[in-house]
Amino acid sequence: MDIILIPGLWLDASTWDAVLPRLQAAGHRTHALTMPGVGEPASDIGMAEWIDHVVAQVDAVDGPVVLVGHSGGGNVAWGAADARPDRIARVVFVDTVPPAPGHGISDFTVVDGVVPFPGWDFFPEEDVWDLDDAMRERTAPLTKSVPARVPSEPIALGDDRRFDVPVTLLMGGYDRAELDAEMAKWGEYGAEYFAIRDVTVARIGSAHWPQFTAPDRLADLLVAAVEP
Repeated sequence: MDIILIPGLWLDASTWDAVLPRLQAAGHRTHALTMPGVGEPASDIGMAEWIDHVVAQVDAVDGPVVLVGHSGGGNVAWGAADARPDRIARVVFVDTVPPAPGHGISDFTVVDGVVPFPGWDFFPEEDVWDLDDAMRERTAPLTKSVPARVPSEPIALGDDRRFDVPVTLLMGGYDRAELDAEMAKWGEYGAEYFAIRDVTVARIGSAHWPQFTAPDRLADLLVAAVEP
């Protein structure tokens, strides 16, 4: 299977490096992406351009594709699934959920036309509890700015066939019952989630960046998701 891995905000293809060997050993072809404009000067790139970039990667591959999206990369994966529902074998969300139409990732401080990484101390404890000081020091230099429009641009979703695409959610701390209870409180996000016809949820047992803190566990869960 061809697996396209989409990083979250501020990350590039290299942040999947510790995860790829187990996927490749299982016989899968991996395509870890660096998204347009990451680490570059200010540009007019937004969420739509990121989705178009992934769609182009899907179109370049023969046969079905699994999309893996971490954090904000999950928005990109879901947008690509909406654009190519007949080509996507599965979407795997890594510690995130499908976005609702018309919503962005979040708003962050813009500096000189880009959103710089805000630093690990910016995030709540539930997101960073397994990042010790050594891990924070090692990984912070791996982060890069993202174009200002990407986090805030609302996602356009219009093809209801996306709900037929099987979805796996690999959540840091939630199991299926806990996630269902949480999503029931999330309005439009809950409606999007519960409209998906084939949903699997697995708990990673990590905070928000398992590709750094639990790469083997994440890789094993990805292999299991691709080969249900």
